[in-house]
Amino acid sequence: MSDLKWKKLSSRYLVKENWATLRVDTCEMPDGTIIDDYYVLEYPDWVNAVALTEDNQVIIIRQYRHAAEEVITEIPGGCIDPGETPDQAVARELLEETGYSFNKFEKLAVLYANPSTAKNQTHTYLATGGKKIQEQHLDGREEIEVELVSIDKLKEMLFNNEFGQALHASALFYALAKLA
Repeated sequence: MSDLKWKKLSSRYLVKENWATLRVDTCEMPDGTIIDDYYVLEYPDWVNAVALTEDNQVIIIRQYRHAAEEVITEIPGGCIDPGETPDQAVARELLEETGYSFNKFEKLAVLYANPSTAKNQTHTYLATGGKKIQEQHLDGREEIEVELVSIDKLKEMLFNNEFGQALHASALFYALAKLA
């Protein structure tokens, strides 16, 4: 098996903010070719969860996503805060976005959104035993509608391409395979 890994010769940051960082790298390929100006986006790592209530209803959410300029049907999730583990982050995000607490979390996958240009990973979970214990606690940039659907309805929505977020669709396929 050949070595396909590039060697990073230098990096510099063009933008360094809380929600997105853009750096430009100079790299050397294994054959010696120099790649100037390879742009890499750095985001915090994310979590998401296919979340089932105590009576096996799936929690889905809808929210406006400005880059897409659409209201998107999704599963709950968000950024991992500094110092937080993925397990802690998924429990926090579910409680904040839905008001539900869960008694079991199972990690299904760790995925890259786009490893050619973005560095972060998404930790995908199956959360079960959900019970509503509080109202939503959203941050100032969130307006989220919560809906409960059956697993059959979820499958119908998934196969009708009603989930516009690729990492969420992936999570749903992992969860449905696990639940089969």
